[in-house]
Amino acid sequence: MAENQNKQPYTQIKTNTLALKDVLYKNTDCFYEQRKNPMLKLTARQEQILNLIKDAIENTGFPPTRAEIATELGFRSVNAAEEHLQALARKGVIEITPGISRGIRLRDQMPRQNERDAHMSAPSTALLQLNLPLVGRVAAGSPILALEHIEATYQVDARLFSGKPDFLLKVRGMSMRDAGILDGDLLAVKKADSVKNGQIIVARLGDDVTVKRYRKTGALIELLPENPEFSPIKVKPDDDGFALEGLAVGLLRSWT
Repeated sequence: MAENQNKQPYTQIKTNTLALKDVLYKNTDCFYEQRKNPMLKLTARQEQILNLIKDAIENTGFPPTRAEIATELGFRSVNAAEEHLQALARKGVIEITPGISRGIRLRDQMPRQNERDAHMSAPSTALLQLNLPLVGRVAAGSPILALEHIEATYQVDARLFSGKPDFLLKVRGMSMRDAGILDGDLLAVKKADSVKNGQIIVARLGDDVTVKRYRKTGALIELLPENPEFSPIKVKPDDDGFALEGLAVGLLRSWT
């Protein structure tokens, strides 16, 4: 049974709009509640790293890890990559989420405060609210959005996501930890019939629904975890138990 919306741990009432208390964004074009410092001039190496981050987000939807940056640019250790990232953060180009390997966010994707205020005060703000069902346990053979799978409904600002999500899925387990997706997070999912290599998807495998990074080589599909303690899942072409349920377009997290 769905709980009363006013008691949902991921939301709060503010000027008749349900706003997220705290949100960790992935694959989104949304903002953080922090002031933007004037950007300082970048060195050639910093420009190179910044472009690498932009390319990774453009191609896969997620920023690179420190190890990936070090490998791509020929650094001897990830510490060198970390030092450059910290310099970019000090210059106001990126923001870094501590403890998350892909916790890098481009600051130029965040609207200025006056632009945000203008949006929030616009009469059409209410029209931008989405009612997203939260999917719980999924029974084999039935649609993921079947009524019996819906545990609750959340009202969320559509501007939090780069693509319009169709539902929220509560993450179970830590197989995607290094992508910043943790147990208990709510993953915003857009239904999709096809995805690209490197994107994070929601897939059905028999009785289970899993969140993994997608990779297809020839006819072989691999579902890759972002945690070395978990093994990749290989899906054979004739596996009728596999179904693509959607593409991850955002992530919601409560810090309470």
